Amino acid sequence: MEKFVFLDNEKNNYQEVKMELSLFQFKNVLGIIATFLVFIGYIPYLRDIIRGKTKPHLYSWFLWAFVTSIAFALQFSGGAGSGSFVTLAAVLMCLAVIILGFDQKRKVEVVKIDTVFLILAFIALGLWLVAKQPVLSAVLATSVDLLGFAPTIRKSWNNPYTETLSFYYLNSLRFGLAVIALQRYSLVTAFYPVSWLTANSLFALMLIIRRRQIKANKVILSKG
Repeated sequence: MEKFVFLDNEKNNYQEVKMELSLFQFKNVLGIIATFLVFIGYIPYLRDIIRGKTKPHLYSWFLWAFVTSIAFALQFSGGAGSGSFVTLAAVLMCLAVIILGFDQKRKVEVVKIDTVFLILAFIALGLWLVAKQPVLSAVLATSVDLLGFAPTIRKSWNNPYTETLSFYYLNSLRFGLAVIALQRYSLVTAFYPVSWLTANSLFALMLIIRRRQIKANKVILSKG
């Protein structure tokens, strides 16, 4: 009887290990797909910068490159696994945007509120540097990143055609996949991708609404 119990336990353990390995492989595949989408998503954005259609706000992209590097380090050390590779890919692409966007910097108006958000971001960054708790560090790092988004939001509200809409569609998709691909779920590993999933989705919606409003205003003016 003990022999049969032992065999049943071994069989159950084998099934559990097999399921864990399958889940691990599935999440790795999702992580690779999400990482691939980063590079695919940036192609039209970089192309539009070169053509002069998209005009990135360098305040935003500088902060994103810096803080996304921090987020990657936190995710990787927190055991995020392949889900963190999306963040690493984003760091590389942020640097590419900064390099190409340097020629467009004179075409982007920088107002006082942009500088205010930049200062607030650096204050949050300073708090991150002294924070020793991983959860607090993740929240502060993500907050800096989102504060860096503010100048781009302000610019795009006034000029919604200075951003590439498809880029934010793909961003929403890849961050959604990144959340699913996380090997371990905690506030440290999930706060960053969930925040950016929400931010990109809302920003894309804002661009759509503002573009429609501008088109409607042009139609009204043309009839008048």
